[in-house]
Amino acid sequence: MSRVLLTGATGYIGSHVAVELVNAGYDVIGVDNFSNSTPKVLDGIEKIIGKRIDFMEVDCTDYNAFEKVFEQYPDIEAAIHFAAYKAVGESVAEPLKYFKNNLRSFENLVELMVTKGKGANIVFSSSATVYGQPAMDELPIKEDLPFQPASSPYARTKQIAEGILEDCVRAYTNLNGTILRYFNPIGAHPSAHIGELPNGVPNNLVPFITQTAAGIRECLSVFGNDYNTPDGSCIRDYIYVVDLAKAHVKAVDKMLQEGIRWNVFNLGTGKGLSVLELVNAFIKATGVNLNYRIADRRPGDVEQYWADPAKANAELGWSADTPIEEVLLSAWKWQQKL
Repeated sequence: MSRVLLTGATGYIGSHVAVELVNAGYDVIGVDNFSNSTPKVLDGIEKIIGKRIDFMEVDCTDYNAFEKVFEQYPDIEAAIHFAAYKAVGESVAEPLKYFKNNLRSFENLVELMVTKGKGANIVFSSSATVYGQPAMDELPIKEDLPFQPASSPYARTKQIAEGILEDCVRAYTNLNGTILRYFNPIGAHPSAHIGELPNGVPNNLVPFITQTAAGIRECLSVFGNDYNTPDGSCIRDYIYVVDLAKAHVKAVDKMLQEGIRWNVFNLGTGKGLSVLELVNAFIKATGVNLNYRIADRRPGDVEQYWADPAKANAELGWSADTPIEEVLLSAWKWQQKL
C-alpha cells in the first residue's frame, strides 16, 4: 500500500487521520515538533491500531531537517499537511509568528514533494475561515464562493497557502493538489485514547466546555450575545473529528486512484449550531451543569457560517452524520480520561 506523510501527525486532527489511514491499509510516516501536542499521542494511536506508526520529530519550517524525512522514506506518494498554528485570537496578536510557521512549513513540503517524493500528491488542511463572513444569501457555503478579506492572520495564511498549492499545481506537472476546507472539528475517538489536547488555555470551544465541566476552568466564556443570530451567539458547523478524518482517506484514495490534479471540498455537516445551542446540547447529553458567562466579542471571529457538503458527499462518497450528542459524549469521555 502507498505511504502517506502526515505533518502535524500528533495534533488533534492529524492523530485521528493517522488512525483512519492505517485502518484503510496505508503506511504512515508522521512528523511533528510537539509545539501543540505531546509524544503520548503516539501511545494513544498505538493502542487503537495495535502498532506504532513510523515517526520522526521534525520542525517543518527547517528545510534541512525536513529533507531527512524524504531521505529515510523515499517511497512517500502522498502528503497531508496539518502542521500549523491555529488560534484565531493569537494570530491577531502575533501575525508574524503565524506567517512564518504556517507558510514556511507548507512551502517546504511542496518543494520536497515535487523534488524528493516518489509521488507528489498533497492534501492541504484548510479552513472555512478562508471565506470570511459570507452574506446570508450565500449560506450554506459552496466551494465556489469567492473569498472575502481574511478575518484574521490565521485565515489569511490558509488563503495564501491555498494559492501557493494552486499555482504550484499549474507549474509542476508531477504535482496534484486537493484542498479540504474544514468547518469546526469537535469530539474525540470513541476509544478515548486520542482527542483534542491543547497546551495551556484552550482556544477551541469544546475543550473549554469539557474542562469547565470537569472543574479545571472556573467558567466558560461565550464571546458575544449580540450577533445577528437567533440567540445572539456565533453559529458554526460542528463536525465530528472521526468523520472528518475519514474524509482525508477518501481524498487520498481519489488522488492516487484517479490522478485528479486539482480539487476543493468543503467538509461539514451542512447544519449550523450556535455556541449557546452547543453548550445546551452538552448539558443535555452529559447531564453535567456548566458554568458559563457572556463575554465581549473576540477579535477575528466570523459571525456565522455552515457548509454545503454536497460536493464531498457526491464525489468522495463521504458524509458527516454522527449525532451531536454522541460527538459531545466522546469529548466528555476523553476529558474524563484525562
